[in-house]
Amino acid sequence: MKYILQTKNLVKSFGGVHAIDHLSINIVEGQITGLVGPNGSGKTTLINVLSGFFPHDSGEIIFSGVNRNKILSWENQIYNITRTFQQIRLFEQMTVLDNILVVLTERSPIYSLFERHTQYHLKCAEDILRKIGLHEKLSHRASDLSYGQRKLLEIGRVLAMNAEIILFDEPFAGLFPETVKKIEEIIQNLKQEGKSIVLVEHNMAIIRKLCDHLIVMDAGKLLAEGHPEKVLSEKIVLEAYLGE
Repeated sequence: MKYILQTKNLVKSFGGVHAIDHLSINIVEGQITGLVGPNGSGKTTLINVLSGFFPHDSGEIIFSGVNRNKILSWENQIYNITRTFQQIRLFEQMTVLDNILVVLTERSPIYSLFERHTQYHLKCAEDILRKIGLHEKLSHRASDLSYGQRKLLEIGRVLAMNAEIILFDEPFAGLFPETVKKIEEIIQNLKQEGKSIVLVEHNMAIIRKLCDHLIVMDAGKLLAEGHPEKVLSEKIVLEAYLGE
């Protein structure tokens, strides 16, 4: 069993309150790991720390055996990690196609509007749009898409990164069933390609369906971990997370 991502005694505080409290977890390569817990348990803070959007106060973060004492978000491509956000982040006035191309070609948004795209990049972008079901929208502005389509486009940008570790922060929130099914299919395909996925999600049916391993957080600490069915039946989890 190979760990692609680890934290050891990780700490992140805000105003003296530990959002992440000496957290030690292991993410197995090639698996889908669910990350759940009640509101305020530290899940999104952990995603923000792992992706370099927040600095951590102490502890270790290890990617494929490399200790990252200081994480900078722009270095994520070097470490083969990418993420989605709860609040969708797109280039609103750019087309759907250009939102993908700007990731594929590693250019700034300004240059991407004026440079000629190679046939290779165009083909890759169109293939991604077909995978996420947005090919017919490729010439539309991102701002004109529905909420579900915007979620899919953000995930398309993640696919364009071709990272080995993907952090999904509540990708199913507020979506219609058909879009949920599409994103489930995308995540399952990523696993089949050997990608390692961390999935923050509140829907336990989705967690049970997709995840190989489950981590439960409470008040910034590790509460329980293991196979989803086993963990979700534990009394301590039912009391803390499900309120039973």
